Amino acid sequence: MNDPHTAYEGHLIARPEDRVTFSKALLLGLQHVMAMDVYVVPFIIASALALSQADSASFIQSTFLAAGIGTIIQTAWCMRMPVAQGPSYIPLGAILAIAFAAGGGYAGLGTVFGALIPGAILVALLGMTGWFHRLVRWLVPPIVGGTIILVVGLSLLPIALTANVFTVYGDTTLNQSLLLAGVSAVLLIVAMMLGLRFNNRFGLWMRVSSVVISLVGGTLVAWAMGLFSWDSIAAAPWFTLPKLVGVDYALHFSLPAILTFVVIYLVVIAETTGTWFAVSAVINQPITDKQLDRGAIGEGLSCGVAALVGGTPVTGYSTNAGVISITGVASRMVFVAAGLVLVCLGFFGKFSAAIAAIPASVIGGMFAVVCITIAMAGIRILRHVHLDERAMLVVGVPIIFSFFATLAPKEWVASLPDMLQYLLGSAVTIGAMAAMVLNQILPRAAGDRTQQAAD
Repeated sequence: MNDPHTAYEGHLIARPEDRVTFSKALLLGLQHVMAMDVYVVPFIIASALALSQADSASFIQSTFLAAGIGTIIQTAWCMRMPVAQGPSYIPLGAILAIAFAAGGGYAGLGTVFGALIPGAILVALLGMTGWFHRLVRWLVPPIVGGTIILVVGLSLLPIALTANVFTVYGDTTLNQSLLLAGVSAVLLIVAMMLGLRFNNRFGLWMRVSSVVISLVGGTLVAWAMGLFSWDSIAAAPWFTLPKLVGVDYALHFSLPAILTFVVIYLVVIAETTGTWFAVSAVINQPITDKQLDRGAIGEGLSCGVAALVGGTPVTGYSTNAGVISITGVASRMVFVAAGLVLVCLGFFGKFSAAIAAIPASVIGGMFAVVCITIAMAGIRILRHVHLDERAMLVVGVPIIFSFFATLAPKEWVASLPDMLQYLLGSAVTIGAMAAMVLNQILPRAAGDRTQQAAD
């Protein structure tokens, strides 16, 4: 079997430490930003919390700012690998559960940010003490990492459909919502397939622009149907400051919420670790234990900054590893440029207002396809795992836990203690915890124990 690292070696035009011209760095950096769909997570949260368009736009701005700062921190100073940071899908359920428990809407976000900061500090401390790489090797082997990614995709799909497609807003009917969701989903799939079909600049443009094509096309159809208004975009200023924690949000600390996010961060760091290894394979550069620990420091700092500027936890984006393999450019300068572009977008008011004005059903159709691609990425990892009876339980039981959290009656969940409410509010957290625990406690066959000891 060929070494997966050598498969990419000949395709790299620029390695991480190579320098490129400013114009090329800016152009390729913008391309990475286009491939990241940074706006999806804040838009889903804003829609679910029924934030006003102005508050939604500000929340999206903060997310861009957080992603940009996080990318620069991780790429230029901490891990020093070509890694782009963006908002993670994993905390979605927990963020919504904590916000609703704190009263919902704009006010509920203060408790969310109060829960994010202590966990981010803990992640950074794990890296500083050198414990992080040991924790990763122990808790998140491939079977657990693949299961977590699979659970993420499957558990987020109901959110994509329920909150954004089946729940109608304004004068939109359910049939119209379903139509718009179908349009955006079909456009995304067609753009992805054209990108795979044509191995040239057109194909590359279609692939990296597929999400943008889906959202723009779906929004234009909504406009033709009279379901989209330009008023909020016209009224938005060109430049505006994002809302900051402690200035625009009243910070609240809740112990159950903090403990919930300690667990969430462990899952997020498992997600981003998988991205680091994907980038490592693309650039043919193994990750050292020191880099893992420095990456944890960067992740903690990035998530802490994200909370302070009013954003959600950030993580390494695996889509950017794909862009590297397509373009052949892995220069860190490109990723610093991408970070600068993201920071600039954090102050561009009309851009955030335009995203906030996109109909929820258009987002939902696109996000449903994204959920499936996430789940398939987990299956791609699991196909290399020997699925004996024990492994099938390690993979299958967490899926049961995640669907239990998704389908549990809301009245029953509301009767539980706060900590359990937060955990059941995040199907990903429950599924990830189950995968890590089961992999530790289920007995192994004699051959597996011998192999594990050798590893």
